[in-house]
Amino acid sequence: MQRQPSSAIGRARELRQQMSEPELKLWRALREAFPDARFRRQAPFGRYHADFCSHGRKLVIEVDGDTHADREKQDAARTRFLEHQGYRVILGRG
Repeated sequence: MQRQPSSAIGRARELRQQMSEPELKLWRALREAFPDARFRRQAPFGRYHADFCSHGRKLVIEVDGDTHADREKQDAARTRFLEHQGYRVILGRG
C-alpha cells in the first residue's frame, strides 16, 4: 500500500469529529458486535477515506448519505480503487 500524504491523518481526525448520526450508530454497533475485526473509522486510502475499515478482514464499509446523492461517479471510483487494493466494499445508505 502506498504512503499517505501528511494531510491525510489530519483530515481523518476531522472526519471522525464530524460523523453523521447513522455513522455513529454503525460505529458503535461494529465495535460491539465484531470487536475482533478491529474496525477503524475514516481510514485513509490514497486520496480517499474509508468510513469503516477492518484491515485484518480486508473489509470496507461505506455509509453514503444525502451528501453523496450527486457523487455517484466519485463513489464508484472510490469503490474500484478500494477493490483494487484487495478490499471487499459494502455500501450502505445513511
